Amino acid sequence: MQFRVMKRIAVFSALTLSLTTVGCANMSDTDRRVGTGIGIGAVTGALVTGGDIGGAAVGAALGGVGGWLYDREKKRRYYYDSRGRRVYER
Repeated sequence: MQFRVMKRIAVFSALTLSLTTVGCANMSDTDRRVGTGIGIGAVTGALVTGGDIGGAAVGAALGGVGGWLYDREKKRRYYYDSRGRRVYER
């Protein structure tokens, strides 16, 4: 019985992962980073609080802010070469 549940969880996780990566194909860098922060924050908040919805919401909010701050810091390091292509690190 437990193997069947684990198998269903694995299939659901693989399906969810594939659908989320396809959905992010047309997103900007900022959208992707903030969305990733929200997802990681929500899961972490739920795990820390034992599945509480409020903990997941607070984690999602903090993760979104963290993703936005990471994006802002990453964009400070952009520069462009002589052909106008963006290069990330100086």
